Amino acid sequence: MPYTMDVHSDDSFADTVDSTIAALEAEGFGVLCDIDVRATFEEKLGEQFRRYRILGACNPELAHEGLSEEPTLGALLPCNVIVYETDEGDVAVSAVDPERLLDVASNPALDAIASDVRERFERVLAAVEGRD
Repeated sequence: MPYTMDVHSDDSFADTVDSTIAALEAEGFGVLCDIDVRATFEEKLGEQFRRYRILGACNPELAHEGLSEEPTLGALLPCNVIVYETDEGDVAVSAVDPERLLDVASNPALDAIASDVRERFERVLAAVEGRD
């Protein structure tokens, strides 16, 4: 069963990163961390890797609501969105499926939050793909 929501972008890698961050911000998410996996592997391992960025996205209102219901939820936050170069050289964007992610908590009080985040991520991905 898929654990991500995925789209492809016709834009360059850098433009896709920028449009993903802008789309996340439009949906109320801030990017708390931006991990350049390619640079990290080069620096730490001396290895070449595809362009690959992990964006740690957080909506403060929804995070507050979720953490109020489930204090250990922080172990699953922030929600990750990745922008990466595929084997074919295309640019893909994937977001964690929040419904699948929060299902591990087995707390029905989180269901509405997960649905809200999923709807927002669907709009983010549609904007990046150019379907908005």
